[in-house]
Amino acid sequence: MATSSDIRKGLCIKYNNDIYKIIEFLHVKPGKGPAFVRTKLKSVTNGKVVDNTFSAGHKIEDVRVETHKFQYLYNDGDFYHFMNEADYTQIRLVEASLDTPELMKEGEVVTVTINSEDNSPLSVELPASVILEVKSTEPGIKGNTATNATKPAIMETGAEVNVPLFINEGDKIKIETEKGTYKERIKE
Repeated sequence: MATSSDIRKGLCIKYNNDIYKIIEFLHVKPGKGPAFVRTKLKSVTNGKVVDNTFSAGHKIEDVRVETHKFQYLYNDGDFYHFMNEADYTQIRLVEASLDTPELMKEGEVVTVTINSEDNSPLSVELPASVILEVKSTEPGIKGNTATNATKPAIMETGAEVNVPLFINEGDKIKIETEKGTYKERIKE
């Protein structure tokens, strides 16, 4: 049993007869009244995001989890398939349990959080950034360079990302996975 002071990003808890992962939190200490923790919880079973406020000292039931490195294999439409790098066992997950499935390409190594009690996979965490190739984008027009101007680009995985005007088709770019935003162009 944990308390509201133990709340941190990525913690899995039991709440409303479901398992939720904390994706955002903020400890608030108002001038008047007791402290509380404002949280954003994501259900690991259906992907639904809910806001909740826990009062200071509130008891929460945490879920014991383990993390393992898995390699993303493929998507068959309904499920995403992964292989454990240690023992080569395979698991499959529904799209709702993935944060940004459009940024995963085949062969990518991800971290899978697994419930220690029943060995069921709970969530998938991508690396902080991924490198993807631009499949299609409008060509940048010379002289059309207002500050921070961007254009949409379709990546090799099908994801759409806003990129600077100087990015062309075939360029490889680094994308920040948490926000799904352009970070830098990769020189080859």
